[in-house]
Amino acid sequence: MSVAIKSPAEMKSKHVAGKKNGAMRIVSLAPNVTSILLALGAGREIVGVSKWCKEVAAVGRRPRVGDCWKMDIREVMRLKPTLLIGSVPFALETVASIMKEPVAFLAINPRSLTDVETDIRTLARLVGRANAGEELVCTMRLNFESIVREARRFRKRPRPRVYCEAWPHPRISSPPWVSELVEMAGGEPVVVAGARVTDEDVARARPDVIVLAWTAAGNRSRPASALRNVAWRDVPAARTGRVVVIRDELLNTPGPPLVEGARQLFRAIHPACMALPPVREGSVDD
Repeated sequence: MSVAIKSPAEMKSKHVAGKKNGAMRIVSLAPNVTSILLALGAGREIVGVSKWCKEVAAVGRRPRVGDCWKMDIREVMRLKPTLLIGSVPFALETVASIMKEPVAFLAINPRSLTDVETDIRTLARLVGRANAGEELVCTMRLNFESIVREARRFRKRPRPRVYCEAWPHPRISSPPWVSELVEMAGGEPVVVAGARVTDEDVARARPDVIVLAWTAAGNRSRPASALRNVAWRDVPAARTGRVVVIRDELLNTPGPPLVEGARQLFRAIHPACMALPPVREGSVDD
């Protein structure tokens, strides 16, 4: 889902003016935005990125300017942007500071894989690469379909029950698009997605697999926190040691990194399968 904070007319006029002058200048305030723009071949337009973007994309030496939660707007404006693009979560004071500046601002709020596709198409149109947007959507779909086909080869009844966690304190389940990826990979999500949950909620759900992808933790989520949780001692995943860490960027970045995230979920759900589904590459240049 995309929400224009400043008017679409203003954004369009700034975009057209920038293209005429060969000077469209985008500051990306979120890793998903950066990963999408680079996959679209819009690297030249990106003049600044968030402090997290280097974890998901080859941002090179582009200046890093904080994110939608915390940043210095003066530092951002020194880059002379014509467009700022951010994604949830937002801090109200950060949005308020942006609104005071003479620059277009686009906010996106994806919740599902369909929203991710919408965001790709929206950004593609903004940078004059609508065809590249369609190609990127198609490439991601082909990869997801490959995972679905591979998962069918290892179909189990009942399907393995999976709990994915985005944060431990307070305990928060992974976003809704992760539940979609779990189903693609042959698992069954067992808690409400993107919500606060308790130890008791997870214990009642009795997951066979626990996936930890803690926000901003990279691959440093701690399996011991699940394995030693007294409330989970009867949870199948804890009893059998099936607590898996997946780099948070692969599940928490609603853009191209989700393809590899889905592949890693497939491996977590089907540990006996040595091979992962092949990656389908698009022809879009970075």
